[in-house]
Amino acid sequence: MAPRAPGGSVLGRLSLPAKFVFGLVLTLVVGALYFVVFFADIDGQISAAQGQRGALQAELAKAEEAKDAFQKDVEEKTRKQALEREQKKVLPDDAETPAFLSAVQQVATVSGVNLVSYKPEDEVAEDYYVRVPMSLAMRGRFHQIARFFYGVGQLDRVINVEDIEMRIVVDPNASPEEVILEVRCLATAFRAKRDGEGGGAAAGGRRRN
Repeated sequence: MAPRAPGGSVLGRLSLPAKFVFGLVLTLVVGALYFVVFFADIDGQISAAQGQRGALQAELAKAEEAKDAFQKDVEEKTRKQALEREQKKVLPDDAETPAFLSAVQQVATVSGVNLVSYKPEDEVAEDYYVRVPMSLAMRGRFHQIARFFYGVGQLDRVINVEDIEMRIVVDPNASPEEVILEVRCLATAFRAKRDGEGGGAAAGGRRRN
């Protein structure tokens, strides 16, 4: 039999074990290329997702800080509004003479004092506030008068009672041991000073109709 002439493919000339090794190497190379191409892309996507997650977490942290700051602002505004309301009770923007008189009458009723008469007097502007005086005349027993003065001191609005004059009066309806007093005094409330109001001068009087 004549010998085979040289030629043919290199793979064809390899022995079976060599072909097996060659196939294994080729498979490993293809697998390595697939891993590099496919998993590199996945790794890039993971890195991008992690970066986006970090950005979202940073935005969330900023949003939480903004929320906390807003909540603090709301609480501070609420506190200031409550404080302003309390201050306006003590020193309102206007004289509020009807409310002033109503508060005095309510204290007189609770105390059992008979409020005989009242007369708003001229307002007097001071350096930082305006006086709102009102002349009062009342009648009652000593403990009732004392209770009236105490009740006025417990009102939310600051009211000073000054220039107090007392005299004992004879009441035929009262028992001999009861002391009935007739009291005249000046009850002075205060209001906030408006722009342009001078200090230490009368700011216009108000009279009862």
